[in-house]
Order: sequence, then C-alpha cells, then structure tokens
Amino acid sequence: IILIPAFGLGLVILLFWWLNVKGMAFIVSNERITLRKGILSKHTNEVFLSDIRNVQISQSFFQRIFGVATIGISSAGQAGVEIAVDGLRNPNKVKDIIDRHRRG
Repeated sequence: IILIPAFGLGLVILLFWWLNVKGMAFIVSNERITLRKGILSKHTNEVFLSDIRNVQISQSFFQRIFGVATIGISSAGQAGVEIAVDGLRNPNKVKDIIDRHRRG
C-alpha cells in the first residue's frame, strides 16, 4: 500500500518527461540550427551556422552511463548559450555535423 503513492508519483514524473521530449525538435541543417519547444505554447530559437562561436558538450556521470549529454551552442550575437539541449544521444556526432556544415 505504501508503494502505490510512490508509483503514482513516478508515473506523473514520467508523463512530464514524455511531454517534454515529444514537444521538442532539434534540427541541424546546412544553414542553421533550430530548437523548437512546447506542445501548447511554442518557443523557437535559431542560430545561423555562420554565427556560431562555440559548441559545448557536457556529461554528468549518469549521462555518460546512458550515452547522452547536454549540448550548448553560442553565437557571436549573444553572451552565453543560446541553444541548450539536454539528454541528446551521440553528442559528438552532432558536434561533428555542426562543424562540417560550419566549414562548408
């Protein structure tokens, strides 16, 4: 009986995570990087490849175990990270694709 509330809380957390994943699109094209977030309300952020100043990859211990990372993209027009995606699989492959398109 004690585990029923814990199971219910776990389902709620899993539902919020699933909605977050389903509501996000990270697109790398030959001209720009686009991050779209949201299901009910939408937020879009784009950075042109020619404006990219820095690509950061960070992995916590648990992210390394699961093969995911956080990638941050900074442009010359802003201070700090403009696009950040958490839980991205194959982050080094994504960085290689970005670098390849930047060099054109």
